[in-house]
Amino acid sequence: MRPPLFVRGDVDGFFGLFVDNLLQLVLVHVLCTQACGMEAGFVARTILPGAAASILLGNFFYAWQARRLMRRTGRDDVTALPYGINTPSLVAYALLVMAPVYRAHAGDGSDPAQAAAAARLAWQAGLFACLGSGVIELAGAFVGDWLRRVTPRAALLAALAGVALTFISMGFVFQLFAAPAIALVPTLLIVLAYAGRLRLPLGLPAGLVAILLGVGLAWGLRALGLEYWTPPAAGAAPGLYLPRPVPGDVLALAATPLGWSFLAVIVPMGLFNVIGSLQNLESAEAGGDRFETRPSLFANAAGTLAAAFLGSPFPTTIYIGHPGWKALGARAGYSSLNGLVIALLCLSGALTTVLRVVPVEAMLGILLWIGIVITAQAFSAVPARHALAVAVGLVPALACWALFLVETSLRVAGKGLAESAAGLTAEGLHLRGIVALSQGFLLSSMLLAAIVAHVVDGELRRAAAWCGAAALLSLLGIVHGFALGPGGVENRFLDLALGPGASNPAPVFALGYAAAAGLLLLLARRGGADGE
Repeated sequence: MRPPLFVRGDVDGFFGLFVDNLLQLVLVHVLCTQACGMEAGFVARTILPGAAASILLGNFFYAWQARRLMRRTGRDDVTALPYGINTPSLVAYALLVMAPVYRAHAGDGSDPAQAAAAARLAWQAGLFACLGSGVIELAGAFVGDWLRRVTPRAALLAALAGVALTFISMGFVFQLFAAPAIALVPTLLIVLAYAGRLRLPLGLPAGLVAILLGVGLAWGLRALGLEYWTPPAAGAAPGLYLPRPVPGDVLALAATPLGWSFLAVIVPMGLFNVIGSLQNLESAEAGGDRFETRPSLFANAAGTLAAAFLGSPFPTTIYIGHPGWKALGARAGYSSLNGLVIALLCLSGALTTVLRVVPVEAMLGILLWIGIVITAQAFSAVPARHALAVAVGLVPALACWALFLVETSLRVAGKGLAESAAGLTAEGLHLRGIVALSQGFLLSSMLLAAIVAHVVDGELRRAAAWCGAAALLSLLGIVHGFALGPGGVENRFLDLALGPGASNPAPVFALGYAAAAGLLLLLARRGGADGE
């Protein structure tokens, strides 16, 4: 059979996926310029073209894959896997990798040359993190199924929910409520329409209608002399911005401690991408479309690696929501069209024009909804008895969010963490505890949630194994390892000094986890079989 290139349902599917991808690109622009010190022109000339290439590559592959399955099965109702930039990785790499590097090296911002060098270093750190994620995704094509079997779902979802609740939801809800004239109504429309599954007139996507409503409010109020929103300054001029290979920048930090200091962020985000892709493949199969696992994950990894080597620090992934696109009647064409339009926006520099027309606040409601859904899913998609494990797994992310707030406040006040630690502790804010829990918080979240989930199930030996993993990671300094220095929090790897005067508490945590592992093994031996 010769499947049609495009069907009517592809129009609805395109608008839904396009709005989602557009929001990711806007978020890339906002986070890179506001949190990582990069110039808007650099983002438009270097990062967005690389992102466009990775999105186009993946969308074309998954469209071809869907058409191939149509020809092989003789069906014309196969829906391509949705694909784009990974939102949790985007936020995590921007706020937990790139932004800290920029803040640590930019000084007080008074020296433009120093700030520019810090922004470039932050970009290189993001590229290295993206490369690491791509390598993990590539390995996941071979071991993804095993990872999924040995890691409790509560552990994976709790860590993801922690990022969603703090750095996605809380990170932007303040911005939304700071501009209620523009943002409140669009945000309420998104939350109520999605939560209540309300169907809007003419079947229009709620996200698109919310954005148009925000644009109307912003420009309508400006026309009345009420300037609740001011368009940002012009970025790069419209033109042709082709992606260019940057292998030197990707590997610039590979031989430095700075490059490897973010493994506690890179590893879990890469694992999330692998496991999430496997879950989305299962979701597609449940909807009637069975795609081969290994080629799908290879394409996913290829998109992320292409992004890194072409200048984008942000991994790509198979999106959740295949059943939704299928219900809209989308087939293969919506994926190809989305890739083409996104590439056109990025390669022509038109995204900066979009930002001068569309307020960011009009679109952040979709991000808030994504964060809410991810957090709710962490509790609803696991057995009820594992809700406790999910709750425990949220705590490290809350600590990291608290540290972010404290650091930001002290920086504005012109003070550092080290000089403020004693005063904060005297006021009941135990700063060293907050920092210890926040270092490698994604891995800590997975470890703690997995331990609790196995204990709840009576699987004490498996819980002991996770305690052993926590002890090893603590000993290496990947989790809980730090020291407070003049520049703030400093990573400490293989710093094994013990005693009250030691600056790095990681070895003490390692001993604690090892003791817990031994205790669990003793209890398991005493009680006999432990559910395994």
